[in-house]
Amino acid sequence: MPPVFRFAPSPNGLLHLGHAYSALLNFDRARETGGRLLLRIEDIDATRCRPEYEAAIYEDLAWLGIAWETPVRRQSEHLGDYRAALERLSALGLVYPTFESRAEIARLIAAREVDGPWPRDPDGAPLYPGDAKSLSADERSHLIASGAPYALRLDMQAACRRAARLNWNERGEGPDGERGIVSARPEAWGDVILARKETPTSYHLSVVVDDALQGVSEIVRGQDLFHATAVHRLLQVLLGLPEPAYRHHPLIRDEAGRKLSKSSRSTGLRALRAAGVTSARVRQLVGLG
Repeated sequence: MPPVFRFAPSPNGLLHLGHAYSALLNFDRARETGGRLLLRIEDIDATRCRPEYEAAIYEDLAWLGIAWETPVRRQSEHLGDYRAALERLSALGLVYPTFESRAEIARLIAAREVDGPWPRDPDGAPLYPGDAKSLSADERSHLIASGAPYALRLDMQAACRRAARLNWNERGEGPDGERGIVSARPEAWGDVILARKETPTSYHLSVVVDDALQGVSEIVRGQDLFHATAVHRLLQVLLGLPEPAYRHHPLIRDEAGRKLSKSSRSTGLRALRAAGVTSARVRQLVGLG
């Protein structure tokens, strides 16, 4: 079977040089290996994703000379797939609801940090500090029936016990030079959110479901997602999904060494095109010329 690659942007802003680099790497790998390139629109965040940004994605990628298979998978059209995966994890006893607001969580963390720093995940966000796992089934049902907002979290300790030792095949390079077989440490992320009351999925859940359903065999993406691979491998094992190979690449950064943002006009593809920059020049700017 030919290898399958994917580029999966979120339509919550305009693409920049960092997106161009990742998209071109996937496109080039597909051509070099006789593989297929899929485009996926990750639009589960209904408050930030907009049709005009999705249209701009198609326009910018076409300008770069990138071709992809159709139809394009839009996550918002497949919420049932993610709901089914969530139900499978719930049936294993690995999902529980939490009811604290972001402000309440911040207060809990502040209280705990009186005795020292509270643990953070690899992205620097504090781990969930609440005790919702101690609520009884009746208490949880009452809160949900009352209309209280909630998030559904993965019981990481129980999940790791079920999955045992995890690793992945890194064909690229992690931020600290990691290559080859990498040991996964999903516990570093704590009890990650899998869904919310208003949205039956999260990035972590939807991405592993999509990759499996689309037959993606090699995932080429930025090093900012390297550590998240541990959570993805855990979910793949729990859900009985196939394991793809991973190829993480360095990030394109601005002059100050910061990761590019969709709000940065100086590196936005649309702004560069308007300034007369060619697609061939973009290849040179990201080191592929």
